[in-house]
Amino acid sequence: MVTTHRIVLAERPQGAVTPANFRAEDAALPPIGDGQFLVGANYLSLDPYMRGRMDDRKSYAAPTPVGGVMEGEIIGTVLESRHPGFSVGERVAGRLGWQTHAISDGTGLVKLDDRFKPITTAVGVLGMPGLTAYSGLLTLGKPQPGETVVVAAATGPVGSLVGQIARLYGARAVGIAGGAEKCAYAKQELGFDAVVDHRSPTFADDLAAACPDGIDINFELVGGAVWQAVLPLLNNFARVPVCGLIAQYNGSSGEQVDHLPAAMRIILSRSIMMRGFIVGEFWDQRPKFLDEVSQWISEGKIRFREDIVEGLDNAPAAFMGLLEGRNFGKLVVKID
Repeated sequence: MVTTHRIVLAERPQGAVTPANFRAEDAALPPIGDGQFLVGANYLSLDPYMRGRMDDRKSYAAPTPVGGVMEGEIIGTVLESRHPGFSVGERVAGRLGWQTHAISDGTGLVKLDDRFKPITTAVGVLGMPGLTAYSGLLTLGKPQPGETVVVAAATGPVGSLVGQIARLYGARAVGIAGGAEKCAYAKQELGFDAVVDHRSPTFADDLAAACPDGIDINFELVGGAVWQAVLPLLNNFARVPVCGLIAQYNGSSGEQVDHLPAAMRIILSRSIMMRGFIVGEFWDQRPKFLDEVSQWISEGKIRFREDIVEGLDNAPAAFMGLLEGRNFGKLVVKID
């Protein structure tokens, strides 16, 4: 009998996530049955969407129950199998949660081939975040040569790829990041045309100066004050793919101003297309995405950065840091 070490939701957050919201525990797994296999987790991906799963509210996916294993995608190795489609030793990725071992029937799991170098790219630049950037920008943003594309969280796994793909399509990429080190990385390593520090007291003016011809595409990941600085700069017929609002995930920022009427007026008067999306809508694009982005990586046209944390028990602290912007690159927990 195999024992899994896991992190469960101890209680729902009231505002910001705290250590009290998590509990580590061990649990015995039953023997695998026909059509099942045992996976040993090697890496766990930490992503902002997990914050929404901690709340008991209506959303596009069911919340994690109190006492349930925290939602998350892992990279793992098949350790034992009674499934004809999965063999011992194969590497897989899928949402098996914050735990060291899990039993699966293969639903929702994908096999990993030699395009994933290092293997952690399967949950980063070649995984869900990468597909989010690729499909959202190209399907909804539709960048054209000479246009200005703005993206916040520019050194994260989604924002960094948005900016680099925008430049491959001939657009001008303007990144928004927090702090001098991240801004320098986005400019010097990722090749953004301009980068603005959202921590600057003159952030809104700095963004306007970096976008002298306005903004044609804003890939929205953050919301909050960053969105308020972007909104006045949007051009007629601008496109705004929305896949994240991380500034609002922990609840109210304390500001009570209702910005919606002013935002709707600008959206209407400038014929702006604003479209929320969940990456699963574009799952059919995954084969083309993998072929193109893996090729761009091999040619040196796409660069990426990973932030590796050691040990499953450190996942809660790392996740809380993610929500505060303390990670630098794709945040991954090394489990084994």
